Amino acid sequence: MSTGYAVNRVGILTSGGDAPGMNAAIRGAVRTLQCLGIDCFGVRHGYAGLIRGDIIPLDEKIVRGITGRGGTMLYTARSKEFQTSEGVLRASENCKYLGIDGLITIGGDGTFRGAHALSELGDVKVAGIPCTIDNDIGCTSYTIGFDTACNTAVEAVDRLNDTMQSHERCSVVEVMGRKAGHLALNVGVATGATIIMVPEVTYDFERDVVERIRTARLTGRNNFTVIVAEGAEQGQSVATKIQEKLGIETRFTALGHVQRGGPPQIRDRVTATCMGYRAVMLLAEGQSGRLVAMSGDTVIDHDISEALEMEKPFDYDTYNSFSALTFLDRNFFAGII
Repeated sequence: MSTGYAVNRVGILTSGGDAPGMNAAIRGAVRTLQCLGIDCFGVRHGYAGLIRGDIIPLDEKIVRGITGRGGTMLYTARSKEFQTSEGVLRASENCKYLGIDGLITIGGDGTFRGAHALSELGDVKVAGIPCTIDNDIGCTSYTIGFDTACNTAVEAVDRLNDTMQSHERCSVVEVMGRKAGHLALNVGVATGATIIMVPEVTYDFERDVVERIRTARLTGRNNFTVIVAEGAEQGQSVATKIQEKLGIETRFTALGHVQRGGPPQIRDRVTATCMGYRAVMLLAEGQSGRLVAMSGDTVIDHDISEALEMEKPFDYDTYNSFSALTFLDRNFFAGII
């Protein structure tokens, strides 16, 4: 039965690492599809589920109340089979067999490369929604899950700072982010860290870590926090070297996957809902191979092949401001005033 729109049956899947807000994006898409009278199905376990035909019907009752839940009700996975041309073809054939003519993919870079491969076959219209705590998708200023992950990490670091201050210790905290330092930068600035180590900046350990801690100690500080992005250096190694070189009792903490869980913050709930709506409307209008994105506070979309070529700029202005304000660098201000 035709709906009068460019698609009649849409599948939704989540792929790659989970992130707070995935459920809100699912709900936003499902409710929009129901308003348009378009059949909606959830594909469980990402592209692996698409290959196996692991789908369930979705409606307003099923997604009711999931906006505030972390994780993804559709489960997520990475599929080695889908990384092959045979796997992509099998997934496409399954879409045809199941009558799915539209697909919304929610995830990160790998998710969108899979969506692009499917869209190139031309059998199913595809729209992607960026959802990763790393905030490392080049075409969008914001990815769903980033704000919640930052807040989770900030709360943990604040708690660690209390005990580090009590014992006059140094705390080295490793945060996630894959190969990007966006999460580490924001957490470090928000918690008043002594040092932030990100993969986008090259460090001389003696000058940029040891001497900075020594300087901070000489100005009266007796506890220190070093935020390390997982893509910059192994946090345990940083902690060991600090203790060896400065004799400061140093503790290492890897926050790990705790940053992915928990109820999404309001920004992620609202952004996810709006992106879910936009993805559906793109498919309903007959567009395909599109990636929903944010430009500031505005929801936009890009051609997915062009989006995959874009690189995410690192916020060097904030990083430089952090360095100047943390170490009272008069030379920094002399250059801008």
